[in-house]
Amino acid sequence: MKDLTVSNIERQNVLNNRFAINKIQKQLDIPGMLFEGEYWLTKKMVAEIYGVDVSTIDRYLASNGDELKHNGYVLCKGKSLKEFKLQFAHLINEASKTTQLGLFNFRAFLNMGMLLTESERAKKLRSMILDLVIATIHEKTGGGTKYINRRDINYIPAAITEENYRKNLTSVINQYVEGHSTYKYAQVTDFIYKAVFRENAKEYREVLRLDSKDSVRHTLYAEVLLVISSFENGVGAEIHERYKQNGGIKLSVDEVEQIVEQLAEHPMQKPYINDARSKMASRDYSFRDAYHGNIAEYLTAVTPEEFERFIGDKSIDFDSILESNKDVLKRLKQAEDE
Repeated sequence: MKDLTVSNIERQNVLNNRFAINKIQKQLDIPGMLFEGEYWLTKKMVAEIYGVDVSTIDRYLASNGDELKHNGYVLCKGKSLKEFKLQFAHLINEASKTTQLGLFNFRAFLNMGMLLTESERAKKLRSMILDLVIATIHEKTGGGTKYINRRDINYIPAAITEENYRKNLTSVINQYVEGHSTYKYAQVTDFIYKAVFRENAKEYREVLRLDSKDSVRHTLYAEVLLVISSFENGVGAEIHERYKQNGGIKLSVDEVEQIVEQLAEHPMQKPYINDARSKMASRDYSFRDAYHGNIAEYLTAVTPEEFERFIGDKSIDFDSILESNKDVLKRLKQAEDE
């Protein structure tokens, strides 16, 4: 069970997911004051709901102010405060000379509940939040997240591109690298995976809890596939060049590993590798509850835009797209092959 009280990333993964927020809001049915298109709660109201003193709320505002402000906490003052008091003076019970008033929207209210360790009500809320977040993602993806990467509109072209570079690399390995055809290709693939996301195929399967028959590539995000494509293209070209320089002598698998390592250290690759690691670590942690320990330092919160891409209006039904665009995809694949 994730502990929302200790990780800003985990809290933000909840608060950036508007689909989960909407579900939680309906479930809780917290009454608020509708002002300028949004429902608000005062510090006193928040304290009463969570069963703590206002001083406890103030303490968390002092220690986590930036996070709470980022998620919707505001200090209402000036003209806005005057209008707010006119509408809700009978509810807020604040002195008429008050010059500013702290207000929580629903996201900020949830944010406070994810921070409060003193409140038993907040603890129960956190448990409910985690259950609803999981339920929302599974509902949006049709019951599973193994192939949530395919819901990204960028996945299909990236997968086609990678498949073609992979075929070229396989051909080069078969012709110019020593060893058994199947085994040496698996080794080179692992070298590339390790260079991009610090896991070989076996380790990646364990992290994602994949079956042995599941294809690793079919679960990778578009950005990761494109980096792998660049490695496959670069490694293939370098193997061919070394073969010619060696006077037609095949390369050893160890020599190919050195080529991969050299490419991984090239300054041009670094931004793309870092981006791929961040996307994989962050999305898998949020969507698949899978933790990539070897790239944990790249872990960040999934953005609201990413939630839209994978479970929102911008996401696609991969199987339906595939079925309805068979001819187009076939022509695209043939064009890539040429």
